[in-house]
Amino acid sequence: MSVVTRIAPSPTGDPHVGTAYIGLFNHTLARQGGGKFILRIEDTDRGRYVASSEQRIFQMMQWLGLTPDESPLQGGENGPYRQSERFDLYGDYARGLVQSGHAYYAFETPEELTTLREAAQAAGHVIAVPSRDLDPAAAQARADAGEAAVIRLKVPREGETVVNDLLRAPIQFQNREIDDKVLLKADGFPTYHLANVVDDRLMGVTHVVRAEEWITSTPIHVLLYRAFGWNEPVWAHMPLLRNADKSKISKRKNPTSVEWYQAQGFLPEAMLNFLATMGWTHPDGLEVFDLAEFQRVFRLEDVTLGGPVFSLDKLRWYNGKYLREVLEEGEVARRLHAYLAGQKVELPEDDYFRAVTRLMTPRMEVFSEFLDKTPYFWQEDYPVTEKAQAAIEAGRAALPDLAARLKNLPTFDAASIKAAFTAYAEEQGLKLGKVMPPVRAAVAGTLESPDLPELLATLGRERVVTRIERAAR
Repeated sequence: MSVVTRIAPSPTGDPHVGTAYIGLFNHTLARQGGGKFILRIEDTDRGRYVASSEQRIFQMMQWLGLTPDESPLQGGENGPYRQSERFDLYGDYARGLVQSGHAYYAFETPEELTTLREAAQAAGHVIAVPSRDLDPAAAQARADAGEAAVIRLKVPREGETVVNDLLRAPIQFQNREIDDKVLLKADGFPTYHLANVVDDRLMGVTHVVRAEEWITSTPIHVLLYRAFGWNEPVWAHMPLLRNADKSKISKRKNPTSVEWYQAQGFLPEAMLNFLATMGWTHPDGLEVFDLAEFQRVFRLEDVTLGGPVFSLDKLRWYNGKYLREVLEEGEVARRLHAYLAGQKVELPEDDYFRAVTRLMTPRMEVFSEFLDKTPYFWQEDYPVTEKAQAAIEAGRAALPDLAARLKNLPTFDAASIKAAFTAYAEEQGLKLGKVMPPVRAAVAGTLESPDLPELLATLGRERVVTRIERAAR
């Protein structure tokens, strides 16, 4: 059987890391099975619809490299891929369930439903909808006459519905505890339950891999599959991403928009690698691996349900590893330059920029740190910290001599610069650690900077000597 998976986000706001997380596992499962990965937009909730959100979802998937085989952008044989464009389809299926006796027209007003719901809650059972017991022919006649009605699923009142989840033991739901859910609203719009099941079936979805918050909806979906006479897909409900306190990840405690991570200069490879470890562990214990490796060894049944913690510190660690150990120097510089350009920062992509990037890569975890850590590379009015100013004051007497030595070096490279510092320290009977801080403070305005000889060689002789002489005055 060829595997077909999907993600079906709602365009209601920022592109969420949870969508990226579920998208990664669905994409990987489809690629392993030589099947298809579908991106469907579930936009029937018009009250929460945000016009710009759909395009931002597409951009997120493109940035991550999780390219769908079918979507509103690519099209495909099972389109359209926006539920709002499949509107007429759902009504036909809902009315078909009425005809087969698995659903019914319900005519209760909102006020009547409120009264019924309050009574049901007080009694501790699900709402009993009077329309369920109407004569089907009489109900059909009322609906045909134009009386406002919804279509509800007729849940069996006896027995249980079992959800066979690949990651869990069978989950049993007592039918008497399941509401007769609305499938088609009075205005003709489908609810999530109907549209989701119909679309998955018509698009050939074989594996429904989604967050565990949908488990309570799944018995409704199982009942719908049975009512239609369709085979169920494989169900797999992934553990929810959690904050450190094990609460569900939310923007109140952690950034949840993928766009925020892009703006901070995280790498998509690092984000994917990190998300892959949310509920799953590489069989060889590897922490750093690419998407191809993930596809090679991943098994859906190996996902664990312990509540993975979405740690920003851990994601920063992953990103730093990719900058320092995975990407080549030239690629880091290229991506950094593209990131800065996207932030409206104009810097020439020349040898100097690449040298600065090479020096700073070990000292940053995300690209957004770059400019804050490097003002002295780009301007002469760079800030000077209190500790740096104190170091300048303490070593001011030595600065003129050091400036002169650096000015007269035959070759201004890191080795020659270090040799000059070593010679000066030996002549003065000082440790090298006492000689370098005032120079570092003078040329960078901070005591936190890359290796000093490398730093000076990158800045260049003229700039270095001028800054040391200025600090010596």
